[in-house]
Amino acid sequence: MKKWWNKTKRNPKKNKPHTFWEFLLDMLIWIPEILFLPFRIIFWLFRGAGKIMGNLFDNI
Repeated sequence: MKKWWNKTKRNPKKNKPHTFWEFLLDMLIWIPEILFLPFRIIFWLFRGAGKIMGNLFDNI
């Protein structure tokens, strides 16, 4: 396992720059995350508030 792990992780001593394809892949992953994060936060806030209000009315 140790040999495999050493092959897969980037060696910081070499200080090799990222390639264009690595940059492109990072952008393809991060752009949707950045765009949808505000909507997810709003959804979580409304969902949490709804659960709290639901629990308040259940106890009556």
